[in-house]
Amino acid sequence: MTEHRFSERQACKLLEMDRSSYRYEPQPDRNALLRQDLIAAAKRHPRYGYRMLAVKLKGQGWQVNHKRLERLYRQEHLMVRRMKRKRLCRVPQPMTSVDRANQEWSMDFVADGLETGRAIRALTVIDSHTRESPAIEVDSSLTSRRVTRVLDRIIEQRGKPQAVRCDNGPEFTSRHMLAWCEEREIALIHIQPGRPMQNGRVESFNGKFRSECLNANSFATLQDAREKIERWRVEYNDERPHSSLGYVPPSVFAARAPSPPS
Repeated sequence: MTEHRFSERQACKLLEMDRSSYRYEPQPDRNALLRQDLIAAAKRHPRYGYRMLAVKLKGQGWQVNHKRLERLYRQEHLMVRRMKRKRLCRVPQPMTSVDRANQEWSMDFVADGLETGRAIRALTVIDSHTRESPAIEVDSSLTSRRVTRVLDRIIEQRGKPQAVRCDNGPEFTSRHMLAWCEEREIALIHIQPGRPMQNGRVESFNGKFRSECLNANSFATLQDAREKIERWRVEYNDERPHSSLGYVPPSVFAARAPSPPS
């Protein structure tokens, strides 16, 4: 302004600037110490939100409004980063018609508990055509190797299936499970995540299993659970009428069905 002999008013008008903006003098950051301590606390506890950090700062003698702290928290980009969940991409696997035993098996897990509060899991396996349940394996933990041992035992009794249908649990998607199916030339059908009705036959079985067995009994020990569940499985196969099989038990329907190809 001195060089061109402009007044303050003329210079601001030429630059289209408000005179108050020209005269403004920045104030010192009154939050500098708080900001410094907040950043230090966030580095020590990177998974804490601003409310948890407020408790930590209060322990250091800070008495600060939570809104003020949240504003500083956001200004410094200290928000906890949430990991985006990876979703499996599977092609749709609608249930197909099956016309003979061992054409397809379906399997899933069901959770329950003992009287002591200890959690147990049950691996349910059914033949999609005859609706027989060749095994229900019960334990506190069931790994993929345990799953394949159960399937090997069933195969020794009734032959191997052409395909096995299941969800995307870690026991069913492990490298061990994939290698086991490839070695035995068994197709492994994984349904789409969030689409349980693509495995509707075993879901229907699990509903009956929970209603008629798990909810109707209490289990004192793991062995007690195994015995009661095995009794129900035998009754289901040999005595319980099945509506989708013309109200005959699965074992009777299987005896009438054509023999699976060798």
